[in-house]
Amino acid sequence: MPQLDTSTWLTMILSMFLTLFIIFQLKISKHNFYHNPELTSTKMLKHNTPWEKKWTKIYLPLSLPL
Repeated sequence: MPQLDTSTWLTMILSMFLTLFIIFQLKISKHNFYHNPELTSTKMLKHNTPWEKKWTKIYLPLSLPL
């Protein structure tokens, strides 16, 4: 039974890591990042919703008359 030749595994693994590193560096370098982000207003805007104007009563099943 022949033995598995593992002498090239280290070279293959190292070259794979180097290739992945280069590919990810190239992908990341293509992103555009904002250099000076502007401050935005953090105030919460009040939204007018229809259910805020109406009075509603929630009926629980146990509070219904028999």
